[in-house]
Amino acid sequence: MSIFKRAAEILEGKVNHFLDNAEDPAEALDLSYEKMVANLQDTKRHLADVVTERVSLENQIAQAQKASDKADADARMALGANREDLARAELAQKQSELQKIASLKEAHDTVAAQAQKLTDYENKLQDHIEQFRTQKEVTKSEMTAAQAEVKVSESLTGIGKGMDEAGDAMRRAQGRTQHMEAKAAAMDGLMESGALNDPLDSRRQIEKELDKVRATSGVDDDLAKLKAEMAKDKGTSGSGASSS
Repeated sequence: MSIFKRAAEILEGKVNHFLDNAEDPAEALDLSYEKMVANLQDTKRHLADVVTERVSLENQIAQAQKASDKADADARMALGANREDLARAELAQKQSELQKIASLKEAHDTVAAQAQKLTDYENKLQDHIEQFRTQKEVTKSEMTAAQAEVKVSESLTGIGKGMDEAGDAMRRAQGRTQHMEAKAAAMDGLMESGALNDPLDSRRQIEKELDKVRATSGVDDDLAKLKAEMAKDKGTSGSGASSS
């Protein structure tokens, strides 16, 4: 294989690959259908031309037959009038018309055969176009359904662009939420440790610690007092039950 032939094959392969990727199958089917319909219209025009020629030949044959019949009638009339010379002339005209009719019929048979072939071809082409049209619509419907299924599958699996972007947005939102939660926890810890101060709280850190101790001590005192009262109430209730 020559280097030029190999280069041509590579170029052709790349062109075909480009066309496969760039071509819309539905548009390609519609274009093929339109070309077939145009071909059918051309066939109809050719058939019309041939049929017109056939009709023209038939008219010429009819005219020649009429002229032949008239020449025969005139020859009979001339012979009846003892004009053999006129009768001979009319018979010669009749033979000329008969020869013309023979030539016209031969041409008519040829044209009629062509018209029949074109008619058969037109019928077959029309049937083929109708079958192609039906199959085209079925194929386009199947292709549309398949494309929709692919898009839905891509969306569900995250391959599709929209779902992929939604997933990225969700991950960014979750990451930002986690970051803010961690920051809030850190701020609470810093405020708890005294590293950060509440701008509305003017107490010193030691005062805060003392207030916390007081609050804890107060809670402890209240808890002890509550326990004592409940024990006393329980003892009173028990004594009353024994005396009765």
